[in-house]
Amino acid sequence: MPLTCADIPQLAGLESIVLRGGATASGNRVRWPYVAENRWFKNWVKGGELIFITGISRHRGPQNLAECLYEGKECNIAGLVVLTGDAFIGQLPTTLMRLADELAVPLFEQPYSLPMVAVTETIGRAILQSEQADSTTVPAASLARALVDSLGMNSIDLLIRNYAPLPKDVLLDSADILDAWLEHQGNYQAMAQALDCHRNTVGNRMARLNHEISLRGEPAQRFKAMLLAHLLLRS
Repeated sequence: MPLTCADIPQLAGLESIVLRGGATASGNRVRWPYVAENRWFKNWVKGGELIFITGISRHRGPQNLAECLYEGKECNIAGLVVLTGDAFIGQLPTTLMRLADELAVPLFEQPYSLPMVAVTETIGRAILQSEQADSTTVPAASLARALVDSLGMNSIDLLIRNYAPLPKDVLLDSADILDAWLEHQGNYQAMAQALDCHRNTVGNRMARLNHEISLRGEPAQRFKAMLLAHLLLRS
């Protein structure tokens, strides 16, 4: 399931980002985050980006912010996020929120105090996880069952010991959260509900797993290997 604009405030640590307009298009897929520092961004995007406007390097008055919405609509961006605070952009104009509704472009407000590096990292990780879920879950489940049936569990245990990015005991201890990840395709809110815990707990546990596998090689490929090893143990 792709990451959408509606999912952004649900990601752990991004709860302070608020949808202010364009809710009818909140199902837009977020392809990648992009921080726009130039006056115009149409030459730098491909469509599907979640555009962040900080106001740091360029003054952004109400007219320019409105132009950003029109430009975003033309470029088929996923949505627009405006950082507000005392330093640069004080607050979102009410007219901008109405324009977002008219254009059906999701408009978010983000407090300037929320570090951009944390925001883009969280969104980037969520996008990668959603893509991994789309490409891995069903084929991997079928492959895991076929491997267990053809090789036997003793051979599978040997493969896991030699090639899995995490020890077997860690995988077994993490079986509940990996099952939830596969079932809900990386949606932390849905995972938290399924596990009857807080979303931050899910985020912390997944962060620990991601940290462990990142120490053993390229994270995206190791993440897929972890899921496959989990499915083999579950089969």
